[in-house]
Amino acid sequence: MVGRSCSLFISYPSRAKENSEGRRARTTRKENAEKGNSEATARPLIGQLIAEKSSNLAPRAVATLSGQHPHRRLFFWFLLRSIDEKRSSPMADVIKVADSSEMTLETVRDSLIREEDTIIFSLIERAKYPINVGAYDKTKTAIPECSDSLVEFIIKETEAAHAKCGRYENPEEHPFFPDDLPTSLVPAFNFPKILHPAAASINVNSTLWEVYFAQLLPLITVPGDDGNYASTAVSDLACLQALSRRIHYGKFVAEVKFKESPQEYEPAIRSQDRDALMKLLTFESVEERVKRRVAKKTMLFGQEVSLNDNCDEKKLKIDPAVVSRLYEEWVMPLTKLVEVEYLLRRLD
Repeated sequence: MVGRSCSLFISYPSRAKENSEGRRARTTRKENAEKGNSEATARPLIGQLIAEKSSNLAPRAVATLSGQHPHRRLFFWFLLRSIDEKRSSPMADVIKVADSSEMTLETVRDSLIREEDTIIFSLIERAKYPINVGAYDKTKTAIPECSDSLVEFIIKETEAAHAKCGRYENPEEHPFFPDDLPTSLVPAFNFPKILHPAAASINVNSTLWEVYFAQLLPLITVPGDDGNYASTAVSDLACLQALSRRIHYGKFVAEVKFKESPQEYEPAIRSQDRDALMKLLTFESVEERVKRRVAKKTMLFGQEVSLNDNCDEKKLKIDPAVVSRLYEEWVMPLTKLVEVEYLLRRLD
């Protein structure tokens, strides 16, 4: 009796295993059949979807999609579209507002205020290195067949890479070395047509370049050379790009001001009177508030955090007066220069 019980007990799992394997086999066959039907249904649908959208993709991106498994092609398509949709600037929300014909001077000013943070933090980052003159000495580059300084080499190479990614398709972005930039390889984003087409011809980065290296840099750095030339050059690029965005955003400022009061600007535009336009664009009380605000932000952002609450003397990473002077003498005047140049072409 015991033997029979053991025999039954031993043989039962064997039958259960066979039944389980049979069920799994039937389930697998069913899933494969459903998968085949799903792929058969999805294949023309995915092909149609990609065909409809591929007109917006760069040729190289379309070539990547061709010849792939339909699910993989769909994955590539969504990947490219996600890159396209995320390619936005720090002021993207204002662009969206502008696209809905609701761009106002207030929304533009909000963007300029947020850009102050980027500028101040980039200056703080640059100030942690000494002047490092070697980064700007063309005789110390040591790059074969290159006559540029290290900072020029890094900025040119970076801008070339960014151009391939479509950075300069954005009307807010302006290269420092625009000649011979490669074309974009990524899908083109349909930026709202806010500005007059003549805006594309306005670029004051050459002036900004001279101001930054000749006048501003000695004010925010200490003398010395720590050999970190590459890091120094990258920090310079971050400062230059942030300042350039802020200054060239004057095109949007000018466009909004013109649309709000075209009758005030048209006489000076038609007579090409630069002085009259500059006077219309200057509001000393607003500029004074900007100077005070950036000085206060610099003091807050540049503090050395300490757990000693009894410490009276604050050690700042950058002098707030220097940033206030930066805005007073260079940022706001160059922004207004961009505004004037834009308005002079506004009725073309």
